[in-house]
Amino acid sequence: MKLSARNQLQGTIVGVQKGQTTGHVRIDIGGGVIVTASITNEAIDELALQVGDAAVAIIKASDVMVAR
Repeated sequence: MKLSARNQLQGTIVGVQKGQTTGHVRIDIGGGVIVTASITNEAIDELALQVGDAAVAIIKASDVMVAR
């Protein structure tokens, strides 16, 4: 699959927690950094996401805010 998004972070799923309609998927991208994605429960099921699976966090955003 080819994507236009350039911010692709490869890692390993370390947590999958479903809620009422959406869930949180935690991906360890190395260096002690965990990226958390909020996606639908349906997407979790369709992708069959499980702890230990390889995954890619793909970030497509029109704005990035930086604070200090």
